[in-house]
Amino acid sequence: MSDHSLHLPAGSTAEGPYTTVVTPESARWGHSGLRVVELAPGEQVSLGTGDSEYLVLPLGGSCTVVADGRTLLLAGRDGVFDAVSDFAYLPRDTDAVIRSERGGRFALPSARCERRLTVRYGPAQGVPAELRGAGNCSRQVNNYCLPGTFEADQLLVCEVLTPGGNWSSYPPHKHDEARHDEHGTPVESELEEIYYFEVAPGPAGPGLGYQRVYGTAERPLDVLAEVRSGDTVLIPHGWHGPSIAAPGYDLYYLNVMAGPGPDRAWLICDDPAHGWVRATWEDQATDPRLPFGTGTGTPEEL
Repeated sequence: MSDHSLHLPAGSTAEGPYTTVVTPESARWGHSGLRVVELAPGEQVSLGTGDSEYLVLPLGGSCTVVADGRTLLLAGRDGVFDAVSDFAYLPRDTDAVIRSERGGRFALPSARCERRLTVRYGPAQGVPAELRGAGNCSRQVNNYCLPGTFEADQLLVCEVLTPGGNWSSYPPHKHDEARHDEHGTPVESELEEIYYFEVAPGPAGPGLGYQRVYGTAERPLDVLAEVRSGDTVLIPHGWHGPSIAAPGYDLYYLNVMAGPGPDRAWLICDDPAHGWVRATWEDQATDPRLPFGTGTGTPEEL
C-alpha cells in the first residue's frame, strides 16, 4: 500500500501563523504533534498548550517565551547546521507568548500527556550531541528531550544532521509495539513519529533528500518520499529508514515522538534483514565532516 498522505510537502499544512501544523487529529493517531512558526522582526504568536506539553525550539533566530509568570530568553542559533540551540519547555494547560525581536523560525514539538510539569529553560550546553554510525552512515544526533537528557511526561525530541551523500536512520528500525523479551525486559516501545526536514541548499538552488518507510506483512505501508526544506513525513508504524542526504546537500530532520505507554522510553528494533550493517562500522572511521557547528549563544532568564 503506497500512502502518499504520509508525506506532507512544505506549506501543505499551513494554518494561521504556522507554516507546518501536525496534530494528533490531522495525523489520525493519538499523541504526537508539531507546529513550525516563522516570525517577522518584532512579531509574536500566542500559544495555548491544552492537553499537550511542548518545546519551543529555535531552528533559526532567537526569541523570548513568556509563560506562567516567567520570561525565558532563547539565544537560539543562526540555522540548524550552525549550532545546538537552547530551548523552552511548556507544560500542558499553559498560555504562552513567543516573541522574536529580530525574527526567526521556531519548531513547537508536542505530545499529549497527563502530568503537568513546570515551565523550564533547557540550556544548549546541556544538550548531548553524539556521533552515530561510521563511514557513509555517519550522522550527528542532538538529544534535546529524551529520557536521561530532559524531563517530560511523554514528549521525546531529537534532531539528526547528516552530511551530504550519507545515510542515517539506518539500518531501518521500528518502534510500533510494546514488546518484552523472555525475561520480561522491555525491548520495543510504541511511539508515533514525525520527521520534519530542512536541507542545505547548493550553489544552484534548493537541496533534496529521501525518506523511506515500509510496513510489516501484518501492517503494510510503503513510502518513498523526495523531501525538501519544510517537508514532513509521518510514521504511524513500520520500519523507517534510510533517511538519505543526496550528495552535495546536508540533511537535517527533527524527530518528534510520543505514544500510549505508561513509561517514557525510546526502544527500537532493527529490521533483521539489515541489522548486520552495524557490525561493518567497527572498521570504519567517523565522517570527518562531523560534528556540525557547536557554537552556542549566551542564554538569559529575565
